[in-house]
Amino acid sequence: MERSDVKIDNKMARRPRNEIAGSTYHVTIHAVADSVIVRNDLDRTVLTQSFAEAAKRYHWEILALAILDTHYHAIVFTPQATLGAGMQYLNGTYAQGFNRRHNRKGHLFGARYFSKPIETDAHFLLTVRYIALNGFNAGIADHPRTDRWNSYPRILGALRRWHFIAHATLLGHFSPNRQTALRRLVLLVEAHDIHEERRRRRTTQPP
Repeated sequence: MERSDVKIDNKMARRPRNEIAGSTYHVTIHAVADSVIVRNDLDRTVLTQSFAEAAKRYHWEILALAILDTHYHAIVFTPQATLGAGMQYLNGTYAQGFNRRHNRKGHLFGARYFSKPIETDAHFLLTVRYIALNGFNAGIADHPRTDRWNSYPRILGALRRWHFIAHATLLGHFSPNRQTALRRLVLLVEAHDIHEERRRRRTTQPP
């Protein structure tokens, strides 16, 4: 299947820019130096709860999320211009809790978070696929559908849903029909030989 075979409904009418209401972003941040942002499943659970609280406080719609040991990736839609405030709250409160749990001091995250506006349907598709495969490509899951700390298998129903992920909004980008949208999402992520792709390291750089 060619990438162009994946149809997508046009939901990206606005061209997002930093701190513009109605923008969609790919956001990520890495741990400081050679450290990690999660040490165990409790940390991972707390981080998902931090995303849930940030989404509630700042009216975000989180369309995709991947949590790895050293960083995370997310797609965030901001109906209001709240990305900066929300990211400060998310990363700040999580880092404070992490330091308390692990009797640690100092910065947890390295440089300021990275954010890139998603301005086209093609960029949106690439980012959705990149995040869905992130843990798999890093070798922490045998298949994207078994990645416990990724929203992709939870959207498909392979794992229990994360309530803070905007499932309907994400699937609405693919089709108004849920089953059609799920099929197109799976085709986008899995239609190619993902194991060979991982071996060749073709998807290690974010779109």
